[in-house]
Amino acid sequence: MFYGVDLNSRLMLGTAQYPSPQVLRDAITASGAEVITVSLRREGPEGAGFRDILRDSGCRILPNTAGCHSVREAVTTAHMARELFGTTWIKLEVIGHADTLQPDPFALVEAARILCVDGFEVFPYTTEDLIVGEKLIEAGCRVLMPWGAPIGSGQGLRHVEALRTMRAHFASVPLVVDAGIGAPSQAMLAMEMGFDAVLLNTAVARALDPVTMARAFGQAVAAGQAACQAGLMPRRDMAQASTPIFGMAELA
Repeated sequence: MFYGVDLNSRLMLGTAQYPSPQVLRDAITASGAEVITVSLRREGPEGAGFRDILRDSGCRILPNTAGCHSVREAVTTAHMARELFGTTWIKLEVIGHADTLQPDPFALVEAARILCVDGFEVFPYTTEDLIVGEKLIEAGCRVLMPWGAPIGSGQGLRHVEALRTMRAHFASVPLVVDAGIGAPSQAMLAMEMGFDAVLLNTAVARALDPVTMARAFGQAVAAGQAACQAGLMPRRDMAQASTPIFGMAELA
C-alpha cells in the first residue's frame, strides 16, 4: 500500500523513449501496470496528446522531477506537476552525479522535507544507504525507492545484499526498486526478496518489441510477488535428497 492506495499490479512503468504513441498505449495495457510515471520535461509540442494517453490509460500518474540537480529546481518542478496533473504524488529525484545519475542524498532529504510539509506524498529516488533512508522517513516520506543500478544501465540488482539489508531494516516501509532493471528475471528477483514494487522504463521502451516486453515484466513481477508470499525454501550449504532414504527398497 502506497500512501493509503492499494494496488493489484506491483509494476510501475515509465512513459519516456517509446517509438510511437500507439506503442506506449499498448505497452501500458500489456504490462497491467496501475501506476505510470511522467516527467514535465517530456511535455513538448505534442504535450496535450501525450496527456490524453496518460488519462486514457486509467492508471494513477506519478509525476517525477527527473533531471533536477538542486533542491529549488526539484521543489519548483514538483509544484508544477501537482498543478498540471492534479495529484499530490511525486517521485522525487535530485541528481548529484552526472555520470551515474546517483541522487544527491543531502539535497534529496532537504527537498523531501520541504515537499512533505507542502502536502506532497513523496516517493524519493535514493540509494540503498540506510542512514539516508532513515533521514527520508524522518522528513515525512512513507515510501522509499532505492536504485537497483544506475538509471538506464540494465545492470539489475547490482548490490543484492545491501538491498536485502535495506528490506530487513525497513520492514514496515513500502520499498520500490527503481532504476537499472534490464530483464524480467531481475524484476522477479526484487519481488522475491520482498520488495513491494518495481519501477522501470528503458528496458521496455527500448526493447525490440516493447509491448511483448511490457507483458513479460508484468508477468515476472506478479510471479515474484506470488513466490515471496508463498515462502521461498531456505538456501542450504549441502545437498538434501528430495526422496527420503527411509522406506526405499534394498536392491542387493
